[in-house]
Amino acid sequence: MATANWLTASPSVFLTRQVNSPVSFASRTNQTPCRSRVSFQGCVKRRIPVVLSMPATEGSGVVAVKSVLPGNGISIMVNGCSGKMGKAVIKAADSAGVNIVPTSFGSAAEAGQTVEVCGKEITVYGPAEREKVLSSVFEKHPELIVVDYTIPSAVNDNAELYSRVGVPFVMGTTGGDRNKLYVTVEEAKIYAVISPQMGKQVVAFLAAMEIMAEQFPGAFSGYSLEVMESHQASKLDASGTAKAVISCFQELGVSYDMDQIQLIRDPKQQVEMVGVPEEHVSGHAFHLYHLTSPDKTVSFEFQHNVCGRSIYAEGTVDAVLFLAKKIRLKSEQRIFNMIDVLREGNMR
Repeated sequence: MATANWLTASPSVFLTRQVNSPVSFASRTNQTPCRSRVSFQGCVKRRIPVVLSMPATEGSGVVAVKSVLPGNGISIMVNGCSGKMGKAVIKAADSAGVNIVPTSFGSAAEAGQTVEVCGKEITVYGPAEREKVLSSVFEKHPELIVVDYTIPSAVNDNAELYSRVGVPFVMGTTGGDRNKLYVTVEEAKIYAVISPQMGKQVVAFLAAMEIMAEQFPGAFSGYSLEVMESHQASKLDASGTAKAVISCFQELGVSYDMDQIQLIRDPKQQVEMVGVPEEHVSGHAFHLYHLTSPDKTVSFEFQHNVCGRSIYAEGTVDAVLFLAKKIRLKSEQRIFNMIDVLREGNMR
């Protein structure tokens, strides 16, 4: 008789060792139970929660941390404010007391439009006006940090603009030519946080995976891997987070091709098969990584499920505060990532 798994909707990470009963796609969501319907053949004995802890680093600059707490002069300009992620970041930043500049960049079709978020009217400017507008805003708000949640095709042009003007930025937009992106910012020697994954807890899980891959290469040699990821229908490509986790498994000795990732994008399947709550079909990230030993007697399961966008928005605000602190401490001007933000140990 198959053992039922229950779903509750909040971010979670599980490391599972399994013996003697079928395994199914489970998530944890809002304390609202519902049965999962996607199964992989395997055996379950118990789930061991992965607990990740990072102490604050010594000499992290308590005075500087206090000086960059919300309400201390930081201003952000959110490009892509008409999108769901842009709006989520504005709401999170506003709740944290960060000043929102009423200016944003969008497409040519959006130029001249006004977007209202949190009672603030934000004017959207098109590509032709960007450099002049950004220079003017930066002059008016010298502690400005730009947050970018635009589209993949705009990543490199936007990074070049921020670099020319010299404005610090947090890049949450995925895609584009990533090598070119890093070269552009490194040559400009400006402050930036660049990360395709802004969810702090998911980043901590990725960091743990990287440590395991580095310290125990080949530990899963011979194991087979099955990967399933479910995202809103508007996400057409495979998750960058999934690819990063898979690359760790490859270093651990697993043979797997990225083309084998099972992408679930159909809303009906997401609700009925994966167990995504209906209210989060338009914004979620459910990932399952299932490993099976060569003789099929042992299996492991790694899973992280996210409903909504608040985890990414909050992480983005922490990245902004982190970058503001680095600027005020006159730290080295370079590219940081979310691992750096986590290591700082000063998240809200």
